[in-house]
Amino acid sequence: MENYGYTKTENDQNQQNNGPYRSEKKIPAALLGILVGWLALNKFYLGYKKEALIQLGLNIITCGAASIIPFIEGILYLFMSDKQFDDTYVYGKKGWL
Repeated sequence: MENYGYTKTENDQNQQNNGPYRSEKKIPAALLGILVGWLALNKFYLGYKKEALIQLGLNIITCGAASIIPFIEGILYLFMSDKQFDDTYVYGKKGWL
């Protein structure tokens, strides 16, 4: 059986739950991106320190215009399924869009 990047404990918990899959990080990350994306808090929240510092630098250089990036990311997070979000951003560690 393939585990697709999940630990045995995570697989066991998901199988025991038998309910719909829920991401713990999706909604907070989306709201941080939409509401305070100029601070790169969505990146820090997901554990992307390097990308967060780049985002902060871009916001300083562009006088805040680059804050459209985390805003768009937040919207994308909301429209993804919870499983897809976790596979892409939590386990897959995709740093940008």
